[in-house]
Amino acid sequence: MKKSKLLKSKDIWLEDVEFHDYAAAQDYLELVMTKEEATGYVTKLKKASVIHKKAKDIVRASGFELAPKTNIHVKENIDKVKKGKKMSPVLLVVKEGLLIVADGFHRVSASYVLTEDLSIPCKLVC
Repeated sequence: MKKSKLLKSKDIWLEDVEFHDYAAAQDYLELVMTKEEATGYVTKLKKASVIHKKAKDIVRASGFELAPKTNIHVKENIDKVKKGKKMSPVLLVVKEGLLIVADGFHRVSASYVLTEDLSIPCKLVC
C-alpha cells in the first residue's frame, strides 16, 4: 500500500477501543498516580464517547517524545495499517492540566509517522 493511499484511508481505525487496552491504561496510569485515581479514570474512559483529534495535537499537548519509526511497536502498527488491519482508538486522560496518553503511545507515534495531520479516534476524560 502506498503512503498516499494510507493517508486517504478512513478505514485504519476501529470504531471502539479493544477491551485489553483498558487494562493497559490501568497499568500505565498506576505508574503516574494512585491506584484509586487510575481506576477512577479507567471507569470514566470505558463510559466516554470516541472523539477525534489530530496526531500532531496529541503529541504537542502531551509533551511526550515520539517513539521513532524504527521502534518495533511503531513498525508493527504501520505494517498493520498497510495490511488493511485496524488500530484501536487511544485513551487519553487530562489531570491537573496535563494530557496523559494512558494507552496508545505507539499508535500515536505510528500515526504521526504516516502524517501528523492524521485524525486519531480517542477517548478523553478529565
